[in-house]
Formats: sequence, structure tokens, C-alpha cells
Amino acid sequence: MKRLIWVVVVLSFWNCKTSVEESFKKQPMNSKIVVAHRGASGYLPEHTMEAKAMAYAMNPDFIEQDLVLSKDDVPVVIHDIYLDDVTNVAAKFPERKREDGRYYVIDFTFEELQSLNVSERFDPKTGKQFYSNRFPKGKGSFKLHSLQQEIELIQGLNKSTGKNIGIYPEIKNPEFHHKNGKDIAQITLEILSEYGYISKKDNCIFQCFDAKELERVRKDLKSDLFLVQLIEFPEETKQLNHFATYADGIGPWYKQIVEKKVDGKWQFTSLVEDAHKLGLKVHAYTFRADQLGDFSSFEEHVNTLLFDANIDGCFTDFPDKVVNILKQ
Repeated sequence: MKRLIWVVVVLSFWNCKTSVEESFKKQPMNSKIVVAHRGASGYLPEHTMEAKAMAYAMNPDFIEQDLVLSKDDVPVVIHDIYLDDVTNVAAKFPERKREDGRYYVIDFTFEELQSLNVSERFDPKTGKQFYSNRFPKGKGSFKLHSLQQEIELIQGLNKSTGKNIGIYPEIKNPEFHHKNGKDIAQITLEILSEYGYISKKDNCIFQCFDAKELERVRKDLKSDLFLVQLIEFPEETKQLNHFATYADGIGPWYKQIVEKKVDGKWQFTSLVEDAHKLGLKVHAYTFRADQLGDFSSFEEHVNTLLFDANIDGCFTDFPDKVVNILKQ
């Protein structure tokens, strides 16, 4: 009963949230947010406008945008620097692959990129769809789009619906961009500023796996946005004290939090507790109803991490399912 009352209070608060900073300040450390991972990617091809519109209707707190620069410096919403595992680039531009056999976003203008068809993620070597029970590969008519186009969709829907759903952009592989003479962080921050995302008072969370680059965003580029340091490798969990000097939160893989089950109860690492002691929020990735790992159900997955492990939010391909679990 106590959990039910608490969830109702949390959901009621988030329905009237005004900014990242104010929302986090007013809530206890165990508040929960839902981030639509690549949109409603469990139902439609990831990072398409259709997936973002569907995600919006599911009422998450934030919608995620992974960003890679085009040849003409347009931030394109796509998960990787490669094109050949989510588009028909190999068929349309067979001569444009690099020596490693891959097709890179950065080698195409935005106009060229918009001529491609987007599909459900697949293995470019075998053509096999990665998640077999998701939207059929090669079906439908989906396109790539820019960060600006997605922001205008979300801000437009916020205007027409009265909601205040935020954005959660991630710059992908900034070192690769630097080596190719491009500053994806600077370009992205300028666009965010143009659309009113400047500080923690605005409903935007900025994330990156590259710690050096995220620290640069805070200290050299002087960004006052809410910053989340994504974590991939085990040794990075030992760097929380440093992360806390520039970031507001961390984004670990959920398996860096959950250890094992003993006598029917999940055991956890100290990561969440350690982060909270430093004032860092914890948004774990990625919660997938069709990839449960060692959990018996999606409900167990969500409740174990959000409540038992006490993380502050999660990235999920199925935002509607997490929202519904929180409502129960």
C-alpha cells in the first residue's frame, strides 16, 4: 500500500513538472522518470518520427535522441555512426562504402540521407532482423530526420496537448567526429540553445558515453544543461567522484546494478547508493520486454530496478509498459 501511495504521488507531481532542475530538486532521491529509448522502439523502427510520435502518446517523461553529424553538419537522429544496419544504403549507394565495408552517416549530405528508407534494425551481413517479433523489416515507409525536426515535433505536441515532455539527446562517438574535423557537441548545443534548451531550468537532459567530451561540454563549452554521464565498462563505476565534478547523473547498464538472486531475492552492487551519496541521479538502460535476461517478467525487471535497487529512472523500448507498471 505504501508503494502504491508513493507512485501516485510521483505520477501526480510529474504531470505538472516545469523543468528538470525544479522537478529533481522538489523530489526525494527515489523519484522515477521514464525515458522513451529511441522512441517507442519496441513497436516501430527506432528513431523514426513515427516511433517518436507513438512514444509521445505513451506519456513518458523524456524522449531520447541519438545524434550523428551528416557531411553538411546536420545532427541526424540515428543510433550509430553507421547506416547499413537500419537503412537500405547498401542498395541505394553501393559505391559509397568505406574500406571496412561499412557506410557512414558522415559521408552523406542530409538530403542524401533523407532519400534512404529506414527499417527495423538488422545484421548487415546476414540481413536478419535483430528483434524478430518487432515491426517487420523492410515494411512501411520510414525516413531519417534531423534533431531540429524532432524538437519541432515534440515542442509542437507540447503546445497542442498541454503536456511538457522533455528531450534527452545523446551525442554519439564525439572522438570519431573530431577526427573527421567536426565538433558535434558544439553544433548540438547551439541548436538546443536556439530551441530554448540552455540550462537546468529547461526540460532537456544531455548525455554522452565519452567522459572527456561530457566534461568538456560542462567546463569548456560552459553548458548549464542537466548532464548525464553514460557508463558502459565496469571500471567506470569506480569514477563516480570525478563524474560528480561535472555531471548531474549517471546512466549505467542495468546489469552493473543487479548482481544475482539469492534465496529468491535480487542482490545489488553499491553503484546506486554510491551515486546518490554524491548527489548523482541514476538512469539505467535498457529495459526491454522482449529481452528479459534473468528476470521472470518485465514487471519484475521494472520493479526490481526502480524500487528495490532505487534507481531514479530508466530507458525503455516499451515506455507504455513502464508507465502502466508505475500506475499499478
